[in-house]
Amino acid sequence: MTSRSISVVVIAYNDAAHVADAVRSALDQGPAVGEVVAVDDASTDATATVLERLAAREPRLRLLRHAVNSGGCGTPRNTGLTAARGRYVMFLDSDDVLPPGAAAALLAAATRHRAPVTAGLCVRRELPAGTERPWQPALYAAPAVHEAPRDRPELVHDTLCVNKLYERAFLRAHQITFPEGRFPYEDFVFTARVLAAAPRLAVVPDPVYVWQVRRHSAALSISLDRGRIAHWAGRLEAHRQAVEALRAAGAERLARAARTKFLDHDLPLYVRELPARGAAFQRWWWSLTRAHLAAFDPAEVAAARPPHRWLAAVLLASPLPRDPARMAALTADPPRLLPPPATAGGRPVWSADLPGVVLDGLDGLPVEALPLTVDGALAGPGACPVLRLRVHELYGRLAAAGVYGVDVELRDRATGRVGQRRSVALFPDGAGWVAVPRLDLAALPASGGGLSVWDVRAVVRCARGRTVVAGVRPVGPAPRRTVLPSRRHGLLLVQPYTTGHGALAVRTAPGVRGATGVAAARLQRLLRT
Repeated sequence: MTSRSISVVVIAYNDAAHVADAVRSALDQGPAVGEVVAVDDASTDATATVLERLAAREPRLRLLRHAVNSGGCGTPRNTGLTAARGRYVMFLDSDDVLPPGAAAALLAAATRHRAPVTAGLCVRRELPAGTERPWQPALYAAPAVHEAPRDRPELVHDTLCVNKLYERAFLRAHQITFPEGRFPYEDFVFTARVLAAAPRLAVVPDPVYVWQVRRHSAALSISLDRGRIAHWAGRLEAHRQAVEALRAAGAERLARAARTKFLDHDLPLYVRELPARGAAFQRWWWSLTRAHLAAFDPAEVAAARPPHRWLAAVLLASPLPRDPARMAALTADPPRLLPPPATAGGRPVWSADLPGVVLDGLDGLPVEALPLTVDGALAGPGACPVLRLRVHELYGRLAAAGVYGVDVELRDRATGRVGQRRSVALFPDGAGWVAVPRLDLAALPASGGGLSVWDVRAVVRCARGRTVVAGVRPVGPAPRRTVLPSRRHGLLLVQPYTTGHGALAVRTAPGVRGATGVAAARLQRLLRT
């Protein structure tokens, strides 16, 4: 190993199916990686055997094994960090991979800028589809060097520890380690401790980490396993300790930004799923969250985006769970403020019985950012159904904007392309506007010859070229799955459904093979539940 080489710490627990890919992706980084330290956290499957076989062929691979499982990711990372020999260290989970050139890109920037911490772009890869989305792309749009991270509050939005390179001497000097034991979201605390130490931080725009998301895995990762109240309690504790670490170091600006980030990111993730949880879960979740938010300063809440600070206001105003569907709709993309509208003293409020929860900031939102609600009832012949739309007024903002029409788009979720667009006029009808476009589902193009998912979106057109985009909320009886004749594919399976965000979408699968595949996938989902 050279004085500039990297130790990659790979942690694994019962992941024999993926750990070899993770280790190989680290070894394939070339001379920048002097060693890979694999820490097996007392696996009970074939993980140890897989690692031993790799180590027999690769001298740069060192194996460490815990006798007892730690219950989390922090302890095995600390074990690897203690054993590492390189000047720099980076972390890799057993179900993820490093893209080619990642280590070299980070090492070059760390050396050039004499930076104790160097960060790069993380890409979230959804499996099995393989679609990729950048994580916090605004932070990694261009190379940068942050001499004073405490003056860059946006840095708290990247809580990951795995897309960064750390100088081990820096970590030792500041006694920075991960929380031990069964501690979910240990990277929240570790990253806060790093920022609290105020290192020079170099940024590269290169992809340096691939976070592989397996939502349908039999054993969900910690970040996806949100169905247990203990999971939320752990996230709250990790967030509390992260803020505490920043405050203890005098990084008050970062601490305030971390709390606002909680409102804009962490809170909506769980509110979105609240309607699907049972009453007992909702009560516990509500109580824990209210207690956590009670410590927030009003300025920290006010700095959050309007839909999210309204969520915090409802939570703080009501001692018991209420309006989970309305709250979840505010977390959609784009957000929706569901009717009925209410006012108090001439101001828009959440409801008549919560007049103290003012929807502050709504009047100042541009037309394009209004949390519009568009309802849609899909009915009629299977191939060419009518979509009965209702656009709800929003405290007079739409009327003032001069609403006159709507484009209904079916947009491919994987590629973003518009597969079909129907433009129709809107007509006033009571408290809103209505339209009845007719779709041609059989004419939708195939995406790679397999299953496609089409999100139904309404682009409401206003005067002076302004538009408001909204997902369509399904109302009325749920449409049935149907098989349609198709000139292009012979057969086309069409299944309208409601997404987790409460919006209308359509699945299509061309041909007999595609239809059979969808049926088999549905059967597998039912068996898993």
